[in-house]
Amino acid sequence: MNLEQFREKAEKNKADNKQFLSKLKKKNPRKLDEHFHDLHEEVFEEIDCLTCANCCKTTSPVFKQKDIEAISKRLKMKPSAFIDKYLHIDSDSDYVLNTAPCAFLDHENYCMIYEDRPTACREYPHTDRKKMFQLLDLTQKNTLVCPAVLEIVERLKKIEIR
Repeated sequence: MNLEQFREKAEKNKADNKQFLSKLKKKNPRKLDEHFHDLHEEVFEEIDCLTCANCCKTTSPVFKQKDIEAISKRLKMKPSAFIDKYLHIDSDSDYVLNTAPCAFLDHENYCMIYEDRPTACREYPHTDRKKMFQLLDLTQKNTLVCPAVLEIVERLKKIEIR
C-alpha cells in the first residue's frame, strides 16, 4: 500500500468524486445500498487494512460514553482518568483523541484495544451500512482517508445505478 500515491489520487479525484456522490443521492436507495455492499465485499477481499491503517494514523473516531466505559475498564482506569489522558471535546461536542496516530495503534498497525474499540471504528468505513444515500457526504470525506473507500467509489462510477 503506497499511501503517498493514494493521497495524490484521492486529492486529484476529490472534486469529481464529490460531484458523483452528490448525484447518487437521487438514485434508488435500495439499489445504491446493493451496489455499495457488493463493492464493499469485493474491495475488502483485495485490500488488507493492516497494510494501511491510514484511518488510525490520521483521524479520530468519536468516543461515545459506552466506548469510554469499555475501554477504561479494559485499561483498568476510571473513565474520567481515561478522558483526561486520551480525549478532548471537539467543535461538534464529541469526545475525540488528543493525538494522531491513535494511541492504541501499535507499530504493526494492530489495534491494542481491538475487542473494545469504539463503535465508530467498528463501523468504519461505513460502506456496508443501510441507507447509504444518507452517508454520501461522509463517504466523500472518507475517500480522502481510506484507499478502500476511494476504490469503491471509483468502481461505482463504472456502474449505471438507476
